[in-house]
Amino acid sequence: MTLTKYGFKEWGLAFIINGVLIALCWLFLSKYSMAATWILTVFFTIVFLAIAAFFRNPSRHIPTNINFLVSPADGTVRDIEVVEDFDQSPFKGEALRIGIFLSVLNVHVNRSCADFQVESVNYRKGEYLDARHAECAKRNEAMTIAGTATMGDKNFPMAIRQISGAIARRIVCPVQAGAKLKKGQLYGMIKFGSRTEIYLPKDQFDLKVKIGDKVRGGETIIAEIK
Repeated sequence: MTLTKYGFKEWGLAFIINGVLIALCWLFLSKYSMAATWILTVFFTIVFLAIAAFFRNPSRHIPTNINFLVSPADGTVRDIEVVEDFDQSPFKGEALRIGIFLSVLNVHVNRSCADFQVESVNYRKGEYLDARHAECAKRNEAMTIAGTATMGDKNFPMAIRQISGAIARRIVCPVQAGAKLKKGQLYGMIKFGSRTEIYLPKDQFDLKVKIGDKVRGGETIIAEIK
């Protein structure tokens, strides 16, 4: 278990502040009350661990079978539907959309679902509706990477979308057009949870998940190519 570099500012600053506060307690308060010193030490440490937990990056066992597509995020499958007019180069037209809800307790890093050549990156300004809201996928702030995925000798268009929510208002996606991602590779995060979606060709996959399933980024098989 490590902490993601995408949250270095947050967990790094929290670590420094935690250290300073504990040092001050032992330097000044311990002269008057050891009990209070220990209570505050434990309290500050718990607060730091709670902050750090938002940025945890657990190791994952990436399935080696080339026919399997893995989840882009931890969370719960919230919806599965066909979108008629998805349009982000090179993906145009009908698409199978799988939406994953990330709570504040989930791991928040995002991973590539397959070997992936990114061809376009699109940021959309928007609102900050709750990630469980029916309209959040259409109206909230979002970052989408799209391109061509490869599974063995098969190529297909694919897109992964990060969507912010009422609490999560910081999408991290350093990926640029031209980037090549491996299956299961980290490529960004949504700080403090929210929603991640994957868009696939409608008739090329057999789904391995259903609404309500819990998934783990880079590890859970969400679909198998036909």
